[in-house]
Amino acid sequence: MTIMKIRGGDLDLVEYEFSSFYPGECLHTADITVAKEPYPTGDTIIARAPARIHLSVLDMNRFSPGTPGGGGLGFALRIYSEATVSCTDQHVIIDSPRKLLIEHLVAAFKAVTGYTGGFVIKTADQGREHVGLGSTCTVATAVVSAMNEAVGCPLSLEDVRMVIGHNYVEETEEEGKVAFGFETGVGSAASIFGGMTFVGDRLTRVYNHPFAEDKNVFVLIPRIHAEDDNAGLEEFTLLMNRARTLDYRDRELKAYMLMMDMIPSLARNNLKKMGDTMWEIEFRGSKRAEVQHHTFVLYSHMNALRNAGLEFVAMSSVGPSICVVTEKTAAEMQPIVSQLGLEIAVETKVDNTGLVVARV
Repeated sequence: MTIMKIRGGDLDLVEYEFSSFYPGECLHTADITVAKEPYPTGDTIIARAPARIHLSVLDMNRFSPGTPGGGGLGFALRIYSEATVSCTDQHVIIDSPRKLLIEHLVAAFKAVTGYTGGFVIKTADQGREHVGLGSTCTVATAVVSAMNEAVGCPLSLEDVRMVIGHNYVEETEEEGKVAFGFETGVGSAASIFGGMTFVGDRLTRVYNHPFAEDKNVFVLIPRIHAEDDNAGLEEFTLLMNRARTLDYRDRELKAYMLMMDMIPSLARNNLKKMGDTMWEIEFRGSKRAEVQHHTFVLYSHMNALRNAGLEFVAMSSVGPSICVVTEKTAAEMQPIVSQLGLEIAVETKVDNTGLVVARV
């Protein structure tokens, strides 16, 4: 198996072996205490979860694949994944392009709740993968929430987040196998509760508030890398090393800016002040390493967008997609992005409602 070495300091060397496994193996129950025994309600459940923009990790030194944490912030979008779930006596039937992910989540859910029956599960993806909207986490949130509702809600919403966060996996190139991914808990928190969410270490939800209710959200895709220039393991390892080192230096500053500037501005609905604070975070810690990974051209693009009067500009997730939150319309945005050689990949708004569950 491949081993990734990450150094955060002189006495801090982490070696992580990327071991793949079959769905249902390597389960984590996260010490969840179930409030009541699960029982099939007989209803068909439809859960709709919004996508998310993950703005930044707080400290790369506090998480790794299989160990969720690190903290962060992000917000939900009016782009949705749906899961339709009903109970069966025994068999699990899955109709989804994310079959391996869902198989693993079903096994984790049953291990946590003690449910011994089966499910029929069908998903409808948001249809926008690899642009920084968290398609994997959104599907996971919809599926686990629907399963929970279908068996009488033995888990709280926070428990649902813990099941997802501690069993967050991605499909691998090995047929039929998955591997743990990096998980902060921001995605499921934003999808479940809507608005903007701040998460601390160990998936702890710190603050949640409606965000930019009447504003527009655009995701832009810069043409920085050649189409065949995929980040390999060596490149990714270098990125993680630099990100951890920079977070050792800047994590206290990032936390201070979120507590003393970002959250107060959010509470007062001051989008411009939030944008100014986010712009500072783009140059701090792991976020700086992620942006520079895509070359200084990305900084140039984002700076030009800010100079054009766009209130909130940030790199989405690990990039290179750029997220813009603004009062400007798509018609007003088009000449700005065209001049920079960018394109609008997604046009939407913030979802301040979060997860919606219905019975059929």
